[in-house]
Amino acid sequence: MRLMTRFFAFFALTLVAACSKAPEQPPAQGGPALWQVQRGELKGWLFGTIHVLPSGIAWDTPAIKDAMGQADRLVLEAADLQDEQKTLSLFEQMGRSPDLPPLEARVPETEKAPLLKALSDGGTSSQLLSGYESWAAAMLLSAASQQGLGVSQDDGVEPVLIAAFKKAGKPIGGLETVERQFAAFDTLPEAAQSRLLVQTVHEAKGMKALYDRILKAWVKGDMDAIAKEDQNGEQPDRQVEDAVLVARNRDWVKTIEPMRGRPFIAVGAGHLTGRENLIDLLKARGFTITRVQ
Repeated sequence: MRLMTRFFAFFALTLVAACSKAPEQPPAQGGPALWQVQRGELKGWLFGTIHVLPSGIAWDTPAIKDAMGQADRLVLEAADLQDEQKTLSLFEQMGRSPDLPPLEARVPETEKAPLLKALSDGGTSSQLLSGYESWAAAMLLSAASQQGLGVSQDDGVEPVLIAAFKKAGKPIGGLETVERQFAAFDTLPEAAQSRLLVQTVHEAKGMKALYDRILKAWVKGDMDAIAKEDQNGEQPDRQVEDAVLVARNRDWVKTIEPMRGRPFIAVGAGHLTGRENLIDLLKARGFTITRVQ
């Protein structure tokens, strides 16, 4: 899966307004991937999510509902991501800097025209985004590119999970904080941020087709198809991938290790495939991971 598409959590949950609704979809065949995670006094579940969806996608299969019912708590990537005011405030604080050069001056000469076209196609401009650091501008550009996907944060997986666990009176936690998520980007050197911005421009061209392929694979639980997206198209910048995917996966393992009981852990499906994905890292630490759907 291309790098920026792995981060629908950031873009959709905090930066993109709800979009138009899609037609009702039939129930998923097989359903999204779900694993049981066991080690010592921990017997929980690991669920790969998509953070934004069209309206009417039937994903909460009996197996998922059963796991939610047995779980004693919900663990998201970052529980405070649902606090929109806090998230947007952090984004503005961390993503803006004074006296930045124009956005088009931060990319190679050959990428200036594609950048300006992507900005225009997304309904924004260099003037509007040049006050943001390159990583934040990349997020906003990706968010603008997603406006035509017909998806909404309200139809994503996390709001449904949160509502169900709140109704059941079960606690909700996170593997990290929103500040930690943004810091993964904010601490990148400018050269890496520039490469991220360029890749975002390239991905914007085929965003709809890419999302449709990922959605089709996700509702069927076809992790092989999702993994193949990692091999298609432009490969992610190694430095960026290490900072915003691999390092976070490693940190999440450290958070999961001392857990006890029956947590229902829900993270973006993009964290469960590829180099040093969360499943492989947990297995390396002695966890038994069993696919149950």
